[in-house]
Amino acid sequence: MTHLGLVSAAAVASAGFETICFDRDEALVAKLRNGLLPVLEPDLPELIAANGARQSYSTDAADIARCDVVYVAPDIATDDEGRSDASALRGLIELVGAVLRKDAIAVVLSQVEPGFTRSMSVPEPARRYYQVETLVFGRAVERATRPERYIVGCADPERPLDPRYRAVLDAFNCPVLPMLYESAELAKISINCCLVASVSVANMLAELCEAIGADWSEIVPALKLDRRIGPSAYLAPGLGIAGGNLERDLATICRLAEAHGGDADVVKAFRHDSRYRRDWAARTIRKALLDQHPHAEIAVWGLAYKENTHSVKNSPSLATIRQLKGVPIRVHDPVVPASAAGDATVAGAREPLQATAGAEALMILTPWPDYRRIAPAEIARSLRGKIVLDPYAVLDRMAAEAAGLAYYTLGRRANVKASS
Repeated sequence: MTHLGLVSAAAVASAGFETICFDRDEALVAKLRNGLLPVLEPDLPELIAANGARQSYSTDAADIARCDVVYVAPDIATDDEGRSDASALRGLIELVGAVLRKDAIAVVLSQVEPGFTRSMSVPEPARRYYQVETLVFGRAVERATRPERYIVGCADPERPLDPRYRAVLDAFNCPVLPMLYESAELAKISINCCLVASVSVANMLAELCEAIGADWSEIVPALKLDRRIGPSAYLAPGLGIAGGNLERDLATICRLAEAHGGDADVVKAFRHDSRYRRDWAARTIRKALLDQHPHAEIAVWGLAYKENTHSVKNSPSLATIRQLKGVPIRVHDPVVPASAAGDATVAGAREPLQATAGAEALMILTPWPDYRRIAPAEIARSLRGKIVLDPYAVLDRMAAEAAGLAYYTLGRRANVKASS
């Protein structure tokens, strides 16, 4: 019952299927039975409540034998170099294989490197599938209940899918794309590489806008109206890629290319660009404030790597704080404690404006919806200084400038007249 497993189970149950949520962790299952979720995900509590008795919880592996289709979805841990550790997944597959009915099927839902599904010892290939997961923290329920398509890895994509598995997929009324195991495993990585390419291009051009006086937000609509790019293109500039999954896929491509004599220099460039953009906030606050006043107090809003999640995996906010060691910082995040910064000198605040009170500058490093509801004029009254770094454009720019703030955001030349 990971984030992926819990959301996926809730989506299947919402489609009318009796769903057993299995986990060996008795404490976790007890909490789930009492409606206490281990993850922060918008709309998930309501979805589970609506499912009622269709969605049950168990720590008894024998209950797996009742199921026709068994999804295996533990988290895949990654190290700082993006290398995956699939040992937990292999252990869970062995447990499932020992109790799986002879006519039931197993579906690997965790993201794995190409070759993993074919290497499994159980069950036999005819009863073994790999399904590409589409988990996006903060939008997981939407994507699980209204998927764009299903990508399914099979031993033989020319053969029809098991009818029981097909019934689950067809309940969501979207295209189903069967393909070889290896193709499906690489499809997920390919999707993420294309997303990283879009983000990298947006970051590079947004920085150019900042230098020449153009406005990236004016350019984006023109790109989205181009059919070759599309209305859903990832064109919002940000502080590099974070969260772990995209980084893992880039690292996987580099390792595969090296092992097979390929050239992955373009992917290496994506990784370099991500690290460069991650450091935007630290570079900017030094130039705007700390080079002249190295001990100025700074407020930081947001520690999670993105909004609507408690995850801090590869968080740009934490990376920025590490680069400002010795600078007095007060932080606020709706769900992540200040202790996540790993620095005893970083103080926590219960409310956003408590963090800004008397500070020389504010950096909004996670675009939580709560922060959008705070008027720039309130921020200006709370701050001692007037500098605001808002890379994700959480605040209304015109209101921020009208409040007298020196406003820095991605993709547009900074307004610094207010600080003169």
